[in-house]
Amino acid sequence: MKKILDVCCGSKMFWFDKNREDTVYMDNREFEDILCDGRKLEVKPDILGDFRSIPFKDNRFKLVVFDPPHLLKAGENSWLVKKYGRLSENWKEDLRQGFKECFRVLKDDGILIFKWNEEQIKLAEILKLTDRKALFGNKRAKTHWIVFIKD
Repeated sequence: MKKILDVCCGSKMFWFDKNREDTVYMDNREFEDILCDGRKLEVKPDILGDFRSIPFKDNRFKLVVFDPPHLLKAGENSWLVKKYGRLSENWKEDLRQGFKECFRVLKDDGILIFKWNEEQIKLAEILKLTDRKALFGNKRAKTHWIVFIKD
C-alpha cells in the first residue's frame, strides 16, 4: 500500500528517487517539453488530479507533500510556468482548499510537508490560509519547507 502522496509533483524536481514504490505522484497536468536551455522537462504523474479535490479516501496517507504553484505573474509559455505552474485568480481559496484536502487524506499523526517560494506572495500570507499551526521549517530563504502534523 502506498503511504506517501505528492499532490503537485510536477517534474519531481526535488525527489532523489523519482519513482518510489511507496509514493503516489499526482499533478493536474501531463506533458513533455524542451526548456530554453535545452533540458527536457517531463511532467508525468501516476494520476491526474487536482489538489483542491484529492481523489483518495480520508485518513489514507502517512505523508503528504504539498508544493503548489507559487506564481501569479508569469507568461503563459514561460519556462517558469512550464516548470512550476501558475496560480489562478482565486488562489487564496484554491490554496485554502488544498490545505484542507491534504489534511483530509492524512492519517492521524500524519505529516504534511509544505513547500513555498515567496518570490511573489509572502509565506506569512499563505500560512493564514490554514488553521493548522506549523511545527517547524526554514524561514530565511525565499523557498521555504514547512512541516505540519495532523493531530
